[in-house]
Amino acid sequence: MALYEYRCEHDGAFDITAPLGTAPEASACPVCAEPARRVFSSPMIKTVPRALVAALDHEEKTRESPDIVTALPPTPAHRRTPMAPLTPALRRLPRP
Repeated sequence: MALYEYRCEHDGAFDITAPLGTAPEASACPVCAEPARRVFSSPMIKTVPRALVAALDHEEKTRESPDIVTALPPTPAHRRTPMAPLTPALRRLPRP
């Protein structure tokens, strides 16, 4: 679905949603029901987050020529899980 902008001479601009490529040249104004002509405006590019645009651009660029990996990524350092100190009663138990 696409958002199309129309401008009524009396009531100003309004938007309608229609399937892509099926917008009529004129649409009835929702306020006065007069025919309103379609207005061509810039797409809503500014509302898209920059990180999403960068990710989509990178995906498009690597579709035909993927990035070449020359080394494996570094492995994270393994950390031991800290254990709770043993109570004096448990210290006397045999260890496996």
